[in-house]
Amino acid sequence: MLNKRVTGRLLGAAAAAAVAATALTACGSSSAGSSGESKEASSMYTWITNENDRAQWQAFIDAAKEKDPDFNLTLEGPSFNDYWTKVKTRLSSSGAPCIITTQAARAQELKDLTVPLDDLVKSNNIDVSMYNKAMIDGLTVEGTLRGIPYDAEPVVLYYNKDLLAAAGVKEPTLNYTTSQFVADLKALTKDGVAGLAVPPGFGSGPGLPIAFANGNEPVKDGQLELTNEGLVKDQQFAFDLAAKEKVANAPQASDGTDVPEQQFMSGKAAMIIDGPWMYDMLTTKTQGKVGIAVVPSESGKSIGMIQGSAFAIAASCKDKEAAFQNIMKITTPEVVGAVGAARGTVPSVESAVKDWAGNKPEADVAVVEALLESGRPLVTTPNWNQVETTFTQYSGEGFRGSKTAEELLATIMNSAK
Repeated sequence: MLNKRVTGRLLGAAAAAAVAATALTACGSSSAGSSGESKEASSMYTWITNENDRAQWQAFIDAAKEKDPDFNLTLEGPSFNDYWTKVKTRLSSSGAPCIITTQAARAQELKDLTVPLDDLVKSNNIDVSMYNKAMIDGLTVEGTLRGIPYDAEPVVLYYNKDLLAAAGVKEPTLNYTTSQFVADLKALTKDGVAGLAVPPGFGSGPGLPIAFANGNEPVKDGQLELTNEGLVKDQQFAFDLAAKEKVANAPQASDGTDVPEQQFMSGKAAMIIDGPWMYDMLTTKTQGKVGIAVVPSESGKSIGMIQGSAFAIAASCKDKEAAFQNIMKITTPEVVGAVGAARGTVPSVESAVKDWAGNKPEADVAVVEALLESGRPLVTTPNWNQVETTFTQYSGEGFRGSKTAEELLATIMNSAK
């Protein structure tokens, strides 16, 4: 999922402008989709934060071309961070693309921009049971399906094997308690190395993934439940890793997820909680060998926090059937499997997970498979962007110990009403 997280990378103005220029150039040079389809039905508005994102979307196109050489999609869109506001403006303008990207965690937020797919699924005899159930549940809004998922990615714990070995810390795997986690982080925090690298965001962790691991979620029956006892306790646990245990550095509000990722890859942090969409980068660019484990929980038996993205049809689309046909061409088991193998995203179709697994270590594959089996989707609310923004703005106070999780989450609950 690289792209598609609840929080994305921050780009400088110059970088963002360069990406935008690239996107416009590509759109102008791409051809329309299959014959007989409208231009809009073969156009997609999505996040294009960098060339890595563009390469992923191109991987879907290239894989679909294997079966239909005439297939193509034109692409346009801003960075991931800007996408959630700019998509609303773009879809209200003339000639807007018919296909847009969404997430299980954002389906509620974009519900007015997307159309229910149930009738199209039925008329085209699509068996949605082949897709990850957690993702289908997350993409179901008001009883209707709003997107076809292309990935299903349980958040995992990455660790630097070399740093663990040097500190005499046993590698965690499928059973990992929070008490052992803290003990390990303390042993790893020395000589300028932090035990854990943390971003300032809510969905990017570590608090929310740990809450999920313990069975505590931020939304219940479609309503924000940020002040429930379990969630508050788990977020305080995460804050205390920096504020009290001193095994992590308090992040800055301006930090993108790339800041802690760079800290981990440079060997300045021994562990990081992140998604499988970062697997290829973190395992190949880190100074030291990298392994993955389940996110720690009180019992050691972790419930996965599944994030994932999907292709949806814009409510403004005039040729919804043609758009749906294009979506189905890029969400077949063969296509999502090929993209998973090439780009590292965990496929939304269970039968294609083997393509993602490829030659990855068996222990790593076992972690992802276990979290997929236990996993629950990160389901949010229409005002989730406000939740994320406010949390990111003030979470540093929690990680520095000047504000409690109870105070911060209560403030967010009140402001999000």
